[in-house]
Amino acid sequence: MKANTLLRAVAGVVTLCLVLADVAPAMAQEPSAATEPAELTVKITPSLAEVQVKHGSKMVTVRRDQNTEAVIEGQFALTSRKCPPFCAQPMQVAPGVQTIGEVELLRFMQTELAAGAGLVVDARTPDWHAVGTIPGSINVPYTDVSTQMGADEIAVEEALRIFGVERKGEQFDFSQAKDLVLWCNGPWCGQSPTAIRGLLALGYPAQKIRYYRGGMQMWKMFGLTVLPPAAEE
Repeated sequence: MKANTLLRAVAGVVTLCLVLADVAPAMAQEPSAATEPAELTVKITPSLAEVQVKHGSKMVTVRRDQNTEAVIEGQFALTSRKCPPFCAQPMQVAPGVQTIGEVELLRFMQTELAAGAGLVVDARTPDWHAVGTIPGSINVPYTDVSTQMGADEIAVEEALRIFGVERKGEQFDFSQAKDLVLWCNGPWCGQSPTAIRGLLALGYPAQKIRYYRGGMQMWKMFGLTVLPPAAEE
């Protein structure tokens, strides 16, 4: 009797082990829904879904609005504005200055901006900047770098210091000047073109300046992330 009972117990243990052995592989092969990355419906390009950029002290994700029925609202939905001052800007704002689009701006964020070698400059006045800005941007208004628009020596020197330029005697040293991307409200806005011309007049190297002509207008049209100023984060 005792022998038969022992044999039955052993057989039960063996059977349980065999069942567990069959179930374990299936459990191991079953994907975990929690670890599956969500596929974005609206990407930036076929191979680029989003970009990480430092905004103030935080890292933020730049991606497009996933609502395929979203439309532009508010002042950026307007098609007509009084000209002047809201006039169409040239594709090439100045000789030697490269005009770029959204893809090139995002690549700049991933390279020069991330490495500390470049800056994305919101050249609009503070009231425009306060409404919302492109992630990673700093606000240096065009009125601080254009002497023709009334920028005084103190404002100019402070702006150039931010851009990596040093004053040596009566001259500015641009040898360590950062690469810049300047932008404003869009192809109808003259704020960043005015800033660019002001920088060139001060001696800033043209090859170190890029002009994102699309500005906030095109940024919003693509449904890309807009944030409050970094100082308010």
